Amino acid sequence: MATFLYKVGRLAFRRRHYVALLWIALLTLAGVGAASAPAAGASSFSVPGTEAQKAFDLLEQRFPGMSADGATARVVFKAPAGEKLDSGANKATVEKTVKDLGDGSEVVSVADPFKGKAVSKDGTIAYASVKYKVSGMELKDASKDALTDTAEQARTAGLTVEVGGDALTATPETGSTEIIGIAIAAVVLVITFGSLLAAGFPLLTALIGVGIGVSTITALASALDLGTTTSTLAMMIGLAVGIDYALFIVSRYRAELAEGREREEAAGRAVGTAGSAVVFAGLTVVIALVGLAVVNIPMLTKMGVAAAGTVAIAVLIALTMIPALLGYAGKKIKPAGEKSKLLGGGRAKAAAKPGRPNMGTRWASFVVRRPLAVLLLGVIGLGAAAIPAASLELGLPDDGSQPTSTTQRRAYDLLSEGFGPGFNGPLMVVVDAKDSRTPKADVTTVTDKIKALKDVTTVTPATFNKDGDTATITVVPDSKPSSVTTEDLVHGIRDAGAQVKADTDSSVLVTGTTAMNIDVSQKLNDALIPYLILVVGLAFLLLIVVFRSVLVPLKAALGFLLSVMAALGAVVAVFQWGWLSGLMGVEETGPVMSMMPIFMVGVVFGLAMDYEVFLVTRIREAHVHGEKPGQAIVTGFRHSARVVTAAAVIMIAVFSGFISSSESMIKMIGFGLAIAVFFDAFVVRMAIVPAVLALLGKRAWWLPKWLDRVLPNVDVEGEGLREIGSTGSGSGSGPDEDRELVRA
Repeated sequence: MATFLYKVGRLAFRRRHYVALLWIALLTLAGVGAASAPAAGASSFSVPGTEAQKAFDLLEQRFPGMSADGATARVVFKAPAGEKLDSGANKATVEKTVKDLGDGSEVVSVADPFKGKAVSKDGTIAYASVKYKVSGMELKDASKDALTDTAEQARTAGLTVEVGGDALTATPETGSTEIIGIAIAAVVLVITFGSLLAAGFPLLTALIGVGIGVSTITALASALDLGTTTSTLAMMIGLAVGIDYALFIVSRYRAELAEGREREEAAGRAVGTAGSAVVFAGLTVVIALVGLAVVNIPMLTKMGVAAAGTVAIAVLIALTMIPALLGYAGKKIKPAGEKSKLLGGGRAKAAAKPGRPNMGTRWASFVVRRPLAVLLLGVIGLGAAAIPAASLELGLPDDGSQPTSTTQRRAYDLLSEGFGPGFNGPLMVVVDAKDSRTPKADVTTVTDKIKALKDVTTVTPATFNKDGDTATITVVPDSKPSSVTTEDLVHGIRDAGAQVKADTDSSVLVTGTTAMNIDVSQKLNDALIPYLILVVGLAFLLLIVVFRSVLVPLKAALGFLLSVMAALGAVVAVFQWGWLSGLMGVEETGPVMSMMPIFMVGVVFGLAMDYEVFLVTRIREAHVHGEKPGQAIVTGFRHSARVVTAAAVIMIAVFSGFISSSESMIKMIGFGLAIAVFFDAFVVRMAIVPAVLALLGKRAWWLPKWLDRVLPNVDVEGEGLREIGSTGSGSGSGPDEDRELVRA
């Protein structure tokens, strides 16, 4: 592979005009496609195989037009102090608001609080339920604006009015955090390369790659039901790996220049060596993202595949456009160790101390001398950080986790005040009595069993469909939706339903937003182990091919699991236990978002393997070229520690930008990914990895002979390039080599 990529790099360097035009043309085509494609709404959300989803599907069949999974809004009214809502002026305001709420084209129904007995016992708080045809993720902005505008008009009349429910579900907005991340990345790259031009290349190619990927997703969104949220993950991951991959190749190019090679030869060798690491690092990311299909949640699968496509584009751009840009830059890109004149290159060079080892060399030398102490310190430290993960509680956020400044949270608190905390998460029980000879009696039995359960505040009378074979019962718990008690109640109703099924021919299903959240959390929790086995297993096999070793990939996988567990422990400590919650802006502690473990495994695993592949291939390269194990570690760190550090700092900065979000879910994701990258890059890759390699010595590269014969030799370390002249002999070859590349 190294020889093939070497030829790709030299070809792109020489034929830079064609390469640049090709990528610009692809960006233009993708942009035109995105601009001309029909606008797509949010992707439809379904969770196949869960009881809540089966109930939604059944309601769609038996109650046509009911829009069982449609969005709901609760417009909550509170009378001024000393007044009641049923007084003349206040009642007129509520009734006018209810009338205005029903005017929307997507509105199915609006329940009048005075007719539906939705007024608190003291008469000061009431709510109007609004039902929509589509889910909150698919609801048009016009409908959301009409909802908030109507509530604002009621406020002007003197009432306290807040809006809750999933109708105001906001599509994640991007923009400012990415800009902050890009700005920090630019500063880090300038410091790393000592050149504005060299720093600009990774940013430029990353933006082009993300532009092509996101524009393609937008162009296909309507046809493939990708929705507006699908591009979010693609943008975040594409930007991250795009910068990283280009950073690796530009850094290696400057190192090759420092060894005295001609520029075209240096570009070829940079792509042949660092580019090989980029290819396999990209493959691990793609495996992790595509592996999200294991969860069997269509929206997650689409997000993973779309992000994987963007990563593939980032790999191709790094391998072709970076050497093309290096060709355009010419002598403006300085060899490693030199800075541009704009950044004081002449002064720095004059003041530099000749022969002084860099920080990576000094750190690696220390670890090689004290490997056991470094290993124990790193493992014990991460193990201590992982302890809170043993208390991990999973759930999905509701309006109760929103900041108190939001109308959703204020509506949640008003409903809890007027009707009890469980009123924010009612359960819908569906009784399918189609095969029963006594449907009404079966429904009565189900109702009585539910009333006998603990934590039940209210059970509404059953509502039958036209055929009289299906009924719905609304159950209001006594505890809040995200509590363990409510989850136990859901399981209790389902256990009672199983008894009814055994005694009669009727089936009982529990659904609603709260039940759906519980089912999704359980589905994600059940999928975590198979996902880990798939992703880590495939990557383990891939890394055996890359490193031609069994112990190095095993060490990489175990180190990753340790860093993820430590990161989950930190998330539990902050968002569940409340440690440093004030510093992080966490207003409400509670269960950790159920997507966090599997999301962190997928995203962090891909990024961690980037650092692993780039760092360890440099060490293996030195070892293959004849250096002793300890010296190979020092050599690998001398060339790659600075680059891996820069890449990790960029990722931490990008993810940390999301901590400032007012959305608790976004805040949690930002913190979790940032701390996971910190643990993995600086503790696992920079400390534990060299310590383990130093302790293993030559045994680190052990591979059974039979396996050595079976595995393909991909030559990631560039051993095949040694046969090519050290100063690029044959660098003047042209069409013949181009034809050879095409045949390859």
